[in-house]
Amino acid sequence: MTKGAGYVRVSTENQMENYSIDAQTERLKAYCKAKDIHIVKIYTDGGYSGGNTNRPALQQMLRDIEHGIIDTVIVYKLDRLSRSQKDTLTLIEDCFLAHNVDFISINENFDTSTPFGRAMIGILSVFAQLEKDQITERFTMGRIGRAKSGYYHGGPTPPTGYDYVDGKLVVNEYEAMQVRELYQRFLKGYSVYDCWKYMSRRYTTKYGGWKSETLIRGVLRNDVYIGNVKFMGKSYPGIHQPIISADTFRQVQEIFDSSGRKMKSPTRSPFKASTLLSGLIYCGKCGARYHGEHGNYSCYSRTKGDAKYIIDPNCRNRKWKIPELDQLVTDYISRLNFSSLKPAPAAEPEPEIDYAGRIEAIEQQIGKLIDLYQVDGISIEMVSQKIKALSQEKKVLEESASKPAPVRSSLDEMILARDTFLALIEKGPLEEKRACLSMLIERITIDDVDVDIKLRKI
Repeated sequence: MTKGAGYVRVSTENQMENYSIDAQTERLKAYCKAKDIHIVKIYTDGGYSGGNTNRPALQQMLRDIEHGIIDTVIVYKLDRLSRSQKDTLTLIEDCFLAHNVDFISINENFDTSTPFGRAMIGILSVFAQLEKDQITERFTMGRIGRAKSGYYHGGPTPPTGYDYVDGKLVVNEYEAMQVRELYQRFLKGYSVYDCWKYMSRRYTTKYGGWKSETLIRGVLRNDVYIGNVKFMGKSYPGIHQPIISADTFRQVQEIFDSSGRKMKSPTRSPFKASTLLSGLIYCGKCGARYHGEHGNYSCYSRTKGDAKYIIDPNCRNRKWKIPELDQLVTDYISRLNFSSLKPAPAAEPEPEIDYAGRIEAIEQQIGKLIDLYQVDGISIEMVSQKIKALSQEKKVLEESASKPAPVRSSLDEMILARDTFLALIEKGPLEEKRACLSMLIERITIDDVDVDIKLRKI
């Protein structure tokens, strides 16, 4: 009598189909009884996908085949064995037939003991692979649609600064405060390494703390903090509340991406520039940045040094000799007197607006309008008009939610920065001097011979 092994499998996606374990088992037993096959064992994988062969019962069956206790493997349907064309053919040819074990699929009525059965098994494997690919495609499209609707893909491991509640990102105020401080500190001129040391000494997060420079760099590079979500390398407007303003995020990315500041090593400072004032100087005529080259500070628009920084290619603002402007700024810093300087009064707090909530409501309204058009036959002109108005409101809300927050320094920090800068002026490292100036100066504006130095707010 032929010794048969029945194999049954059900995955979570098939629980609603007529492939339950009991149903498969009954059909296998009925078939084997009719064909005079003695069932040695029923191997059962419950809740395992057919996308791979890493299934405990299947692996046990393969081990039993190697020991020679099985003559035939019987399944109810081909895709119960595997949904992968490659895996199906590998199992049949390299595991079953190689050990003189035949394979039978009841539903398709194929038996590898016949030439016709062997040929048709290969054909059916192609269709099983096609079905798997279609499921994967539908799943991927669903996730893309979810991302386009603004929902975060990350589940129980949300980025630092957020919690994941009911399928959405919700601001974790304690961690959000840390993220804002990290961005402000980085903009003041501290390197990634310095920021890491500072954050790891002072704070903890739901993941334990700021454990590496890689984490610091990842937070500084992640546009989830300005309200975006990312899937398969593309960013989409999210429905969650931003933590960082779009302007602050842009400034940080410019530091990472600007020429001469490529961070090739984990500890390299983002302000690794060759001149004292690079990054602080702006053109008073066209608004472009100034940079140092050939002994001068020059407007990018005038020198055409980097296309992405050119604002007015016809700008003719004056160039300044690097030593001359450095000395002018140094003299200004040395004359600073903070004794009478008082912090600006805090502005009256504006009432908080639930931007994310309203934006989500708008998205839902747009979805309902599309459904009404598809189902109830409302005119396309009316739907388009309403969607246009809602989209405009959404755009205004997103811009309002991304208003830049100015980076401030405390009075004590500014005094310390000034004193440190003056102490370093003769022989101190350029990076440290630049860091001090970044804590003191918000921007330097050049308009021919006029130089306007604007200090940071306190």
